[in-house]
Amino acid sequence: MSDDEDAAPVVKKQRIHFGSLEAVERERLAAAGPSSKEIKEENENDDEQEEEENGVSAAVLAGIRAGNINISSGEYLELSEDQTSERHQELLAEFERRKKARAITVPTGDASVKARLRELGEPITLFGEGPPERRDRLRKLLSELGEDVPKKEEDEKEKQEPELEEEVWYHEGSPELKVARLWIAKYSLPRSCERLKQMRIQQARPDPEKAAKMQELHRKLRGLNNFCSQIGDDRPLSFCQFSPDSKILATASWSGLCKLWSIPDCEPIAVLRGHNERVGSIVFHPQATLSLDETGPCMASCDADGVVLLWSLNMDTPLANIEGHEKRVSRVAYHPSGRFLASCCFDYSWRLWDLEQLKEVLHQEGHSREVYNIAFQIDGSLAATCGLDGRGLVWDLRTGQCVMSLDGHLKKVLGIDFARDGYRIATGSEDQKIMIWDLRKRQSVYTVPAHTNLISHVKFYDDYLISASYDTTIKVWSHPGWAPLKTLTGHEQKISCVDVSPDGQYVVSSSFDRTFKLWTSD
Repeated sequence: MSDDEDAAPVVKKQRIHFGSLEAVERERLAAAGPSSKEIKEENENDDEQEEEENGVSAAVLAGIRAGNINISSGEYLELSEDQTSERHQELLAEFERRKKARAITVPTGDASVKARLRELGEPITLFGEGPPERRDRLRKLLSELGEDVPKKEEDEKEKQEPELEEEVWYHEGSPELKVARLWIAKYSLPRSCERLKQMRIQQARPDPEKAAKMQELHRKLRGLNNFCSQIGDDRPLSFCQFSPDSKILATASWSGLCKLWSIPDCEPIAVLRGHNERVGSIVFHPQATLSLDETGPCMASCDADGVVLLWSLNMDTPLANIEGHEKRVSRVAYHPSGRFLASCCFDYSWRLWDLEQLKEVLHQEGHSREVYNIAFQIDGSLAATCGLDGRGLVWDLRTGQCVMSLDGHLKKVLGIDFARDGYRIATGSEDQKIMIWDLRKRQSVYTVPAHTNLISHVKFYDDYLISASYDTTIKVWSHPGWAPLKTLTGHEQKISCVDVSPDGQYVVSSSFDRTFKLWTSD
């Protein structure tokens, strides 16, 4: 054998073991002794056990070894016993407060809530606060002040004697007011009975030609055209109205003049001088030009100075001056009987004057802002007012009560009128809408988006309604369908008023362009 053969390494043959190697591995470890890794782990375990015995946890020990925690010998970290944060304490306090507030019984009546707030020295109401918000505020105050829960006796007493939401105050009226109310009742009740009787007859025996008559009326209204245009004054015209016989037209102007014109030729008859300020309206007595003598109080007018004047037909100077207003009077209106005159004043009230007793019999408040317009029911038992507070009110003249509130408009209400049926009311507002109200249902039954600018006047006539607007148009609406029948255009500026002649032949409109226009069908 050569030397190269002697130098070759000896290859150890590998063996294949069948079965478990546990016994073989145990023998190998016992023969080799403990490894350095095991010795290190055993030392670490001994150190951990020793540190735990000294009060240091294994997690802290691991942090020390990693270099994240440095603790010098003999120093310990004191941990607070109260582990709750300040925020957590605040949340717990709020939770307890709410829990206590839920347990507190708060009065349900708004008057009781206000009385309790007054006892606590708090304001009884805040800006924009309603009854629910006021009650929640009282509950919160009671929970913060630690008030006790009200006794059961008080709760039972509150259930037995509920608080009124609103308190109505009555004042003793004058003897003249009693006389006026009794007279109005005797005047209106027979008329109401007769009107209801006629309506029952019409309902029981419908007119077979009603549909044909309605179609003919609508055809006539669709044919309305400008018949005459006349310059009424050198300043804007604020009002216009036909006389009861449809032969005279009265106009009022911001110049302080009132004028009478013949119909249909629109020729001037008289100039009424007496006002020194803008005239708001001029109206005819219901019997003027019919049964009332020309020397009597056939007309009434008002102005921005609070002056109300009575006029006769044969004189161009005032017949009488009604004193008592300190602020602007926007509208006047005669009662259907002609005995009473109503005036709307900017002192948030309207007044009723008895022309026979020559006294003011009623000074009625109720609106929260200026009262602008008034209309009487055909029977004479009710009056409806509207104002710049955005609402209308219906008053029973026989009792003095407000029987219905017309709440629904978003802005000032300038026009109001009763229908001939006695139970429908139309209101026109700055929100460009006409609302139809039903006194029987005590609610609004229809809303007409009528114009593109404020509605200055509305007027019922039999089976149609006419509205005037600052958008320079007059619109005719069917009644009760409220469909648009005709739009009258021709004025160059805002339209202030519109009226229909009692015979139904003409429609008149007055405008800020200083003209009035007469409209009729072909």
